[in-house]
Amino acid sequence: METAVAPDGLRPIWRAVLALALPALAQQYLHLLVRMSDQYLADHFELPDPTTRATYLSALNTANYLYWFVSSYTVVVSVGATALVARFVGAKDFSLAHRATGQAICLGIAFGLIGTVSGVLGLPYLVAALQLHGDAATYAIQFLMPLAAMLVFQITESACIACLSGAGDTRTGLKVLGFVAVLNIPLAWLLCFGIGPWPGLGFAGISLGTGLSHLVGCVVLLAILARGKSGLQLTWANLVPDFDLLRRLLRVSVPAAVDSMSVAVCQLWFLSLVNRLGDTATAAHGIALNWEAFGFLAGAAFGTAAMTLIGQNLGAGNPARASRCGWVAFQMGAGVMTGMGVMFILFAVPMFRLFCHESSSQPVIDAGVPALRLIALAMPALASQIIFTSALRGAGDTRVPVLISWVGFLGVRIPLAYLLTQAEINLGWLGVVQGWNLGLIGAWMAMCADIWVRGSFFAVRYASGRWKRIEV
Repeated sequence: METAVAPDGLRPIWRAVLALALPALAQQYLHLLVRMSDQYLADHFELPDPTTRATYLSALNTANYLYWFVSSYTVVVSVGATALVARFVGAKDFSLAHRATGQAICLGIAFGLIGTVSGVLGLPYLVAALQLHGDAATYAIQFLMPLAAMLVFQITESACIACLSGAGDTRTGLKVLGFVAVLNIPLAWLLCFGIGPWPGLGFAGISLGTGLSHLVGCVVLLAILARGKSGLQLTWANLVPDFDLLRRLLRVSVPAAVDSMSVAVCQLWFLSLVNRLGDTATAAHGIALNWEAFGFLAGAAFGTAAMTLIGQNLGAGNPARASRCGWVAFQMGAGVMTGMGVMFILFAVPMFRLFCHESSSQPVIDAGVPALRLIALAMPALASQIIFTSALRGAGDTRVPVLISWVGFLGVRIPLAYLLTQAEINLGWLGVVQGWNLGLIGAWMAMCADIWVRGSFFAVRYASGRWKRIEV
């Protein structure tokens, strides 16, 4: 691992990585804490018929997938914001860094409004396309509608945090999101269960608390940037559209957004295959994903550090140090994620019992525990996929990763998922192919195969060093 101080007098790379990654990691885990609190609420509010618990958990799993799609959508703003602000800060051109911040926030508002309108109008059709029907579909729509209505605030919030990250400040985002999480959890409980004579909103109250919390976080971040923070200053003048700078932001962000959103679409396609296996499999899939997120989000935090440091060092004209930053971030992130995998193997059963406290939920545990243990074997490859994706984005290399993602999903995960989860596959005029009918574990086997393929490709792409010559 790199320990020597760089010739430019900067601190050792491992310290620079940790200084950025640890606040980002705490920030990611705050998001996860809110999501797991929502999962806990869905499993604990009283139902007239306890046997419908799996239906609620199934609805929440689909809702979480669609909510995760929102995170992919924010990439259309956040990647370009972090990459350009990092380049300008590295080059010590703070005037352009201020300007890029204002333009990123303009994009956040614009794309947030587009997402809000699309979400409110299109949710019922999207849920139906995911093979979720009946009460589970109704509950999923109820849960997602408040989030869709307030999406603009979450997208703008993400744009603000991305700009601060590009300036090397991941702590402010952590503090604000910590406040959002602290506000979110009691709000969700209050709106779900009610208070006094007011009975609450039930399932929909959980997400309304989340949406209101992000609204507050957005306002706080805009106020912080307006006052000046980490070398960035948001002014009204910087919010006036600058089409050249907007083009530069989008030139980096759009391919990254195509990558993230095509991955999200493929993930939704994958979810539709899991949903066909029934509510029990869908509920188990959702809980396993929540725990797997402890590993995934650790990788995302080290990826944030890699993205920022690579952008800043390329802006400072030091590609050799930029390259070392990516490798050190990968080494550290892979170590953390592999440790998470060991925990999944050892503690999978109690992890599931935390969210499946009733005897009627035992089938969910039986279906999900093997899947969670299986994903532990893919943690090193998942670290490569996540961290090197972010590293390449920090350099502005956002086009080739799209092709790698398509190969993984369309060439490996989706075809294998059909083969391993279904008894037979109708290929039209080509006839019928016999499947393995392995259920949920078959779907997770397909997922692991895809992760290893993409992780290997991303490592090779980063090692090639071609990203060092890309202009943003």
